Amino acid sequence: MTRDITTGNPAKIIILFTIPLIIGNLFQQFYSIADTLIVGRILGINALAAVGCTASIMFLIIGFAQGLTAGFSIITAQRFGAKDEQGVRQSYVASIILSLLITVVLTIISVVLARPILNIMNTPKEIIKEAYDFIIIIYWGIITAMMFNLFSNVIRALGDSRTPLIILIITSILNIVLDFVLILHFSLGVSGAAFATTISQGVSAVLCIVYIAKKVPILKLHKEDWHITKEVLLEHLRIGLPMGFQASIIAIGAIIIQFALNDLGALPVAAYTAAQKIDAVAVQPMLCFGITMGTYVAQNYGANNIDRIRIGIRKCNMMSITISIIVGATNILAGSWLIKLFVGNGQNEVVSLAQTYLNVNGVTYFLLAMLFVYRYSLQGLGQSFVPTIAGIMELVMRMFAAIILSKNLEFFGVCLANPLAWIGSCVPLMIAYYVTMKKLNRISETVFVSEK
Repeated sequence: MTRDITTGNPAKIIILFTIPLIIGNLFQQFYSIADTLIVGRILGINALAAVGCTASIMFLIIGFAQGLTAGFSIITAQRFGAKDEQGVRQSYVASIILSLLITVVLTIISVVLARPILNIMNTPKEIIKEAYDFIIIIYWGIITAMMFNLFSNVIRALGDSRTPLIILIITSILNIVLDFVLILHFSLGVSGAAFATTISQGVSAVLCIVYIAKKVPILKLHKEDWHITKEVLLEHLRIGLPMGFQASIIAIGAIIIQFALNDLGALPVAAYTAAQKIDAVAVQPMLCFGITMGTYVAQNYGANNIDRIRIGIRKCNMMSITISIIVGATNILAGSWLIKLFVGNGQNEVVSLAQTYLNVNGVTYFLLAMLFVYRYSLQGLGQSFVPTIAGIMELVMRMFAAIILSKNLEFFGVCLANPLAWIGSCVPLMIAYYVTMKKLNRISETVFVSEK
């Protein structure tokens, strides 16, 4: 089922599109939360730290796949907004071809470099074996993550955020079941958690393919749709690669933070891991508002609805910032109780450190809310340079926290990395957005006058 979001009340459309995204992303978080809960409570703190210390290098690759396919879908959404059905199908084919080729490259690089990177990161000796066992399975399964993100992003680009939600609910439940079966019954340890995640993502991809084949006629491919020109491929790479690199740049910052954490010991690593799981859930509403704006802006840009873009961004900012304040307050007030779900009782130092992380991030979530809205909106307009610069600013700020602040303020200094990164990213994004909108307004006014 496709949906044209270039007409109708902007606020209502944004809310209706975002709600399934939020629910779906929360279920997706169950992938990692189920892993963490079972690993932390059953396999112990060292196993929790082992899984946690791989999060940054996992996102280095998986995040690139997510950003890349999201960039490809921006072109698809623009074509759909412009009512160019053949352009939609060609975008779909180009996305499939490029995703498969890049998956091969990513898999080879990540599998070969997995162990050396863990060594370079000074991963504690007591957890490095389990960390490698976990991450190598995730890396061999990159194809499942790439294909699921590709097909779900295409479905959303056509205005349907409900179907990916249903698929995520099904496969999240599957992931939890597989966690128990593989870890408890087959005693596979952290490898079982990795297998559960990879298998679940593979099932998600298959379900998306089946849905597209049966329910999305606009994506029914014809022989001529496979005749893709170099220009079409380059257009997709122009948007997709920078968005993929943005995610990787952010991941590099997270790896540098992991360096600092590893130097502080296993307990800070475990605390950071548990807090990040809660943080990952907390930021989903803000992230989903941003993702919505990527599709909303892309479709309306394709339809040349510039005023509608401005109105939508203003309303989305208001909604997202409001929710960010509520979520931040919740983490601050209920953080200790939530942390104990992951580490159990008797881990007072871990709980205290994790609460510090939640406090520092919670009071600055409003910055993240704006960051997501402006970043995805600019990407929806087909811009890639400034969002990449914003990603580099995030990296610089995280390096500062890891190299300088962690030495003087220890764990608290590490916790300052996110707020500083968000400030560094917001500045160029906001400037670029207002400059871009002024240019688009002048172009729109010139076209209107000429038509008169």
